[in-house]
Amino acid sequence: MAGSFDRFWISSTKEDVMAFSRRNFLKYAAMSAGGTLLAETPFLSARAREKAEGGNVRYVPTTCEMCFWKCGVIAKVVGGEVVKLEGNPLHPQSRGRLCARGQAGIGLLYDKDRLKVPMIRTGPRGENRYKQASWDEALGYVADKLKGVEDKYGPEAVALFAHGSPGTYFNNVVRGMGSANVAYPSFAQCLGAREVAWELTYGQGPNSTCERVDLANSRVIVLFGTHLGENMHNSQTQEFAEAVGRGAKIISVDPRYSTAASKASMWLPIKPGTDLALLLTWINIIISEGWYDKEYVEKYTTGFEELKKEVKSYTPAWAAQETDLPMRQIVESVRDLGRYAPNVMLHPGRHFSWHGNDVQRGRAMAIVNALLGTWGRPGGIWLPPKVNLAGFSENPEHPKANKDAVVFGDYPFAGGEGLTQVLRETTIKGDPYPIKAWIVAGTNLIKTMPKPDLTRRAIDNLDLLVAVDVMPTDTVMMADVILPEATYLERHDGLFTITTREAGIALRQPAVAPMYQSKPAWWIGSELCKKMGLEQYAVKDTWEGRMRRQAKKWGIGFDELADTGYVAIPGSAAPYITATNQPVFKTPSKKIELVSSELEEEDFDVIPKYEPIEQPKKGEYRLLYGRSPVHTFTRTVNNQWLWELKKENEVWLNKKEADRIGVKNGEIVRLENQDRVVSEPVRVRATERIRRDCVFMIHGFGQHSPAMSRAYNRGADDQKLITRYKVDPICGSTGMRVNFVKIIKEA
Repeated sequence: MAGSFDRFWISSTKEDVMAFSRRNFLKYAAMSAGGTLLAETPFLSARAREKAEGGNVRYVPTTCEMCFWKCGVIAKVVGGEVVKLEGNPLHPQSRGRLCARGQAGIGLLYDKDRLKVPMIRTGPRGENRYKQASWDEALGYVADKLKGVEDKYGPEAVALFAHGSPGTYFNNVVRGMGSANVAYPSFAQCLGAREVAWELTYGQGPNSTCERVDLANSRVIVLFGTHLGENMHNSQTQEFAEAVGRGAKIISVDPRYSTAASKASMWLPIKPGTDLALLLTWINIIISEGWYDKEYVEKYTTGFEELKKEVKSYTPAWAAQETDLPMRQIVESVRDLGRYAPNVMLHPGRHFSWHGNDVQRGRAMAIVNALLGTWGRPGGIWLPPKVNLAGFSENPEHPKANKDAVVFGDYPFAGGEGLTQVLRETTIKGDPYPIKAWIVAGTNLIKTMPKPDLTRRAIDNLDLLVAVDVMPTDTVMMADVILPEATYLERHDGLFTITTREAGIALRQPAVAPMYQSKPAWWIGSELCKKMGLEQYAVKDTWEGRMRRQAKKWGIGFDELADTGYVAIPGSAAPYITATNQPVFKTPSKKIELVSSELEEEDFDVIPKYEPIEQPKKGEYRLLYGRSPVHTFTRTVNNQWLWELKKENEVWLNKKEADRIGVKNGEIVRLENQDRVVSEPVRVRATERIRRDCVFMIHGFGQHSPAMSRAYNRGADDQKLITRYKVDPICGSTGMRVNFVKIIKEA
């Protein structure tokens, strides 16, 4: 029987939903924040704690997924309910502590709005009319539709968009059919350009979870728009706090006085889009004033003389005009780096899709680090741990795709995660061939990709959209079939290889059984393979069984791992260069390439060159966006615990600009961008902590799905205003900080 979406929204009962007040949340947060006490207490395994406490109590070590940092977490379960989450003191990504989001995983588990049953759309797309289905019916429906698309258009007409662990399991479906069209937003819309920049320079990236930054031992830390303390990457934020407490110099290069900037000895409020001008000038000063590590450069780099010649024209006086920074700050900041090198770093950053020149900006950052000799040095970028675990697979190789994937476009350095916007464009245009089915697992594309109207157009061009998720996001509510995934506290995933200074193995295991009719993504993907006649790609028995076999192959006791949550690999730590621990650079020259041979082969600039970008017109402001320490994109804005801490976003506007246009702090306004797209109402935060030529919003608010009852229509959607983007010609990432807005006062 068909009906509106909420008709099949299984109501929550007192028994299956725990009610938590803000007071309780803060009380638990304070308990966990006292992590030093926990960290200094001798570690007790889960079984030992259960034995000590007695009663109906269980402790379950697992891995958090409230963001993608993969912190170790220990769930306390009483009477079948998770009542507390705390950081695992053995795990190097948490060190006994969790951020607010990590502790609020209980809010996700018991969210009254979470997806509960499989559903099939019965009305026009977007009208929220669905019928409840059994798993057999829903998966059978998906399989029939996918086979129909394959028969009519070929297997390459099926595509996968994913983020996080769920993508692993649906790769087998899509690639097993013979399609290579798989894309993750984490490349084109996040850190892809950064990874490519460092790979071109060093032969490898600085890692993503977590970056190999030796913050605790650094004497000078430079942050280019990196918002430590707001993105709340747990272990990195802990080390940053340690560095600040120890007296490390922090230099924040940011148009906004962020939380990290408030800890800085020097804030450089740079004109947005001119970072490369500053970096090239720094390179010139480092070389011309002799701050570079001559022995290191001679031994480990190539292209120094050409670099020296190329950057001579980038003078401090020129940079001051271009960046709108005082010349004194430009010179003093880089001299601080030189003075304390090599125990310094330019943090590689994370979200890197800014202006369309992002690979070259990342290259310049990597080059500064190389000149100062930071790679493999204390306080710089540590070397990756030495680990050589055998590959593990219980499935045959996927068949070779009949047609080339479209997901790399014409960009020679597009990464293995593909380009989401190219896949979207192909879906709209049908060129070079049609894309007619999307499986979307764990990502809210409408709130992730620039120009969301194109995402909706592409969806309207599909024969099938399948959404696998925990929450009824905007993208989920456009789907033809909705498959409810179990939360991370209800499923097995992994095993995860953790690479900090040492290497280790962690796991995700369920604290409680899946609630309602939700299922783990591994089960959904495996059962869909069976329905598709792809049994060879299904899981043999259970994911736990697979994890046990993998642990056995690696020589790890699975029961010990399940009891502690993390097992270190002995002898893997080798973070610094020594006579017997030399760095390996996987570039063509086997050295750090200050002049890139790979870029030369593709006819790109071998050394970064500065080109001015478009600036806002009079009365306009560049739209900047970022993170809140209590939210992860759109994933957490409906979480009861976190929603109570941050219900909606604001627009940061310079106080002098607010006075000039007659807007008061707290006043409700709208933003109108250059394409006349108007935002939802949003409150003004009039502040001197931002430049006059830009505004700032926290990303992830302005949800349009009524099924997200707390987040629905709260705050303004920054993604809606990102109707333009500039593609990096080297890697295809989408620079999204190229939009301009005006402030419209509410009548």
